[in-house]
Amino acid sequence: MMKKIMGFARLARPANLPTAAADILAGITISLFFLNIEASAFFMERSWNVLLLVFSSVFLYAGGVVFNDVFDAELDAVERPERAIPSGLISVPQAIVWGVLLMAVGLFLAYATSVPSGNLALVLVVAILVYDGVAKKHSFFGPLVMGICRGLNLLLGMSILSQINPWWVALVPVLYIFAITLISRGEVHGNNKKHILISGILYGIVIISITGTIFMFSDNLYISLPFIILFSFLVFRPLLRAYKDNSPANIKKAVMAGVLSLVVMDACWTAGFSNWYIALGVLLLLPLSLILSRIFAVT
Repeated sequence: MMKKIMGFARLARPANLPTAAADILAGITISLFFLNIEASAFFMERSWNVLLLVFSSVFLYAGGVVFNDVFDAELDAVERPERAIPSGLISVPQAIVWGVLLMAVGLFLAYATSVPSGNLALVLVVAILVYDGVAKKHSFFGPLVMGICRGLNLLLGMSILSQINPWWVALVPVLYIFAITLISRGEVHGNNKKHILISGILYGIVIISITGTIFMFSDNLYISLPFIILFSFLVFRPLLRAYKDNSPANIKKAVMAGVLSLVVMDACWTAGFSNWYIALGVLLLLPLSLILSRIFAVT
């Protein structure tokens, strides 16, 4: 029984789930800043709605990765036979029910927050299923749709105030996830130096975009700089190692670092558009991800 429970948990990628929560918190703080609403007071007064939206995102993400493994069942039987479905621990029908349940809860929580949040969550579900079922088989549209899913998750945080402003900030996580997905193309066989080089350029654009946006619209650049420096270090260090030694093991570490560092990227946004202690609260989701990553696979 316990093995079965752990199998369902493995399908949901628990180590990745704090990154979904961090997106929501970052989206909320960005939106509050542009609407001239004080972040600390909002989080105190609307804490219930914040929690609803955070858990909505977590459940939607979990459902998405479950369906990822459902659609990849045949490929994983060859490349990753240790996973829950190809190992026989969880059957495909059981995984489908699990994924539907997770997404249904995520949608319910989003609509419980507000109708705009629910509608955006519904669009996110469609984007997730398009990625899992169709887009990821394509070298360009796969990374693009995956990035769009992450951008929509950031917008989901902004939707807590029933409006999405500024929507264009969501383009940054689109680029970032595009880069990570490109790197992951060599996770099984290696030999993806070209993708790593392109991803490094995209990482640079992401860091410049975050820094530039904070500089143009906020007075908190000096507060956000330590977070930006930490983010740069965490993503580029394993990427350089993967480029020098283009082995599947190093590529997997670069992908893992990219995924978990989403928390740090969200902390950068939060520091730039609210204050250091809320950003530190977001950053504390990273140790949680790292602890869970010792038990559950990230990729």
